[in-house]
Amino acid sequence: MSRITYLIVLVFSFLISSCGSRGHKYAWVLATASPENTVTGIFANTFAEKVDELSEGKLKLQVYHNAVLGGDVELIESCQSGDIPFVVQNTAPEVSYMPRLCLFDLPCVFEDMEQLHAVLDDTVFQHKINSIYQDAGFHLLGLADQHFRVMTCNVDLKSLDDFRGIKIRTMENSFHIDFWNALGANPTPLAFSELYVALEQHTVDAQENPYEVICSNAFYEVQDYVIQTNHLPHLLALVTNHHFYEKLSAEERAIVDRAASEASAVARAKAAERVSARMKEIEDYGCKLVPVSEELHDEMKERASALYEKIRNVVSDDELFQAYVKGGL
Repeated sequence: MSRITYLIVLVFSFLISSCGSRGHKYAWVLATASPENTVTGIFANTFAEKVDELSEGKLKLQVYHNAVLGGDVELIESCQSGDIPFVVQNTAPEVSYMPRLCLFDLPCVFEDMEQLHAVLDDTVFQHKINSIYQDAGFHLLGLADQHFRVMTCNVDLKSLDDFRGIKIRTMENSFHIDFWNALGANPTPLAFSELYVALEQHTVDAQENPYEVICSNAFYEVQDYVIQTNHLPHLLALVTNHHFYEKLSAEERAIVDRAASEASAVARAKAAERVSARMKEIEDYGCKLVPVSEELHDEMKERASALYEKIRNVVSDDELFQAYVKGGL
């Protein structure tokens, strides 16, 4: 975050804390890079509302959506340095700062979100994951999701051979790139802000994101098919600065923890509710949904076997790795 933006945030927070009619003690900043009308936005807003409610108005958060305070990279760096106390974002950009989080980049692990949630809610698993965040100066408050990531394309893909040479935009995440390479595609990292035009002008043939992102950015306008690969869950992490968290009083930590737990549950429920509506929006526009057969899904996982071993080595905790792959400790 730039110095000017940081000063604006500080001034705004001071004004809220000084002028609030209910005598707010704090005005904390929570930032996301996503639009407000997404599950990410709902997660952030719900957390702010729950903190306000549970503290009876003594603790207040100001939520900034849509990358107002920076993109995902800038936000996680600002949280790590303590400039922004709270951030909600996908876990994929965090891998550069916490390499062992590549565990969440394992492709084709889960058949449905209930399997994923059972793993995420295991207390031992949570402790192990939070230790990864703490080692990097963060505290993980909660995990939600935007359902699975799927692929959009101008080609109807039905077999592994159909992936060959497809130029697909990915995030700058080496494990995502390795996965698409394993399928024979041509992964191309590209700034998200450039993606719609790149698809429209056929600079790239395809992209992959959850339905929420596909619809909020109207990618179905410039793509003919949504291939329901369900290759990765799109996890959302509510993160705070560890030093900031430790300085809170026991009462404040209890409020923040409970608010995060309740907000995570709301975000997960909203993600499940909104998938069918998002799919209908895509089909109503004329973009076709293409299911992926169980056989093809298994073949995709088999092609990614080398990536599994690579991620296992980076995670360097076989118990944690197996817990994720097999559905619990």
